[in-house]
Amino acid sequence: MTKRVESKYKINRRLGVNLWGRPKSPINKREYGPGQHGQRRKNKPSDFGVQLMAKQKLKGYYGNISEKQFRKYYEEAVRRKGDTSENLIELLERRLDAAVYRLKFAITPFAARQLVNHGHILVNGRKVNIPSYLLRDGDAIEVKDKSKQLAVVLDAAQSGERDVPEYLEVDHRAMKGRFTRAPKLSDVPYPVQMEPNLVVEFYSR
Repeated sequence: MTKRVESKYKINRRLGVNLWGRPKSPINKREYGPGQHGQRRKNKPSDFGVQLMAKQKLKGYYGNISEKQFRKYYEEAVRRKGDTSENLIELLERRLDAAVYRLKFAITPFAARQLVNHGHILVNGRKVNIPSYLLRDGDAIEVKDKSKQLAVVLDAAQSGERDVPEYLEVDHRAMKGRFTRAPKLSDVPYPVQMEPNLVVEFYSR
């Protein structure tokens, strides 16, 4: 697993967006990039720059997935039938850590990854500690009994920052959920505009 040494919110400032839509993001106060050169006027990006930015946004949103793993998702999306950009989104949303985040069992994608890594999550009654585990339609996801009273889990479930999307079902009293179906791009509640078509263009150059 790739470790994040730098603050996760530096991604927001580097990309110039509030990637997770959080009120505590520093981009809400400082819309320029981090570092001593952050306030320099930026030139209009090239087509390559626009595509790269789209890739970095999508990669960063899911807890800053490693480049090697992200490329594998792209290659699998190409291999599958249908629209490659829609396939890419579906694969990312099928990740267990993404579902844990969507179900509001964790406040951020990084916290969701840690929750899975530390063995707090069950899939169909069995412990799964691999954040990139791909869920199937109908899979049941729940917080382990001993972990249901963790402050980080309770705080996330009670947070009003996000709503649970329609392709997931959740019971926050029981801390149980279900991945009901594959989402389309239009179903996914991104706080910022994601452009997976530009990511496909980036990799297909």
